[in-house]
Amino acid sequence: MTTMSMPPAVEAYTVQDYLQWEGDWELIHGQPVARVPSPSFDHQQVSAAVFRQLDESLDACPHCQAVFEVDVEFAQDIVVRPDVLVIRYQPESERLTRAPDLIFEVISPKTSRRDEVVKFDLYHTEGVPHSVLFQEFANMIKHWILAIPVGAFALTASFRSRPTTSRFSKRKMPSLSNSST
Repeated sequence: MTTMSMPPAVEAYTVQDYLQWEGDWELIHGQPVARVPSPSFDHQQVSAAVFRQLDESLDACPHCQAVFEVDVEFAQDIVVRPDVLVIRYQPESERLTRAPDLIFEVISPKTSRRDEVVKFDLYHTEGVPHSVLFQEFANMIKHWILAIPVGAFALTASFRSRPTTSRFSKRKMPSLSNSST
């Protein structure tokens, strides 16, 4: 007599569970994902430079806000925390519950698969119109834009250089539309 083994039960968690957890987590499709220890010094410098530039460049847009490391609740089983993002609406709670207009992720070796595959696909699925990935270890920037009738991300620009944070922070970022969604 052979017994069939049952696949192991996989628990799925929700935002309500996530809100009770201690530590630094993301929730992706009901699965808890531990965030790595504090980002590297270079990662923080690049994120801070991007935030400063975006924040300054959005002064002329009264509905636009640059935001640094805030939770984005895409669904009851998805909460992520991008490095820097831009929204053109007033948040309704402590976490964002609508797709940001732009997400900027600084990719490090420890998080490259999650940021470039899992979260990138998630941003596409959730309709984030602009996604920028900066690979700090390869000094590469990639800008992806969601092509609206096609419904897929298209690579619009890819840059490889050796920017220092000070040189990077002096570079002008493209301006965003002043219209609100």
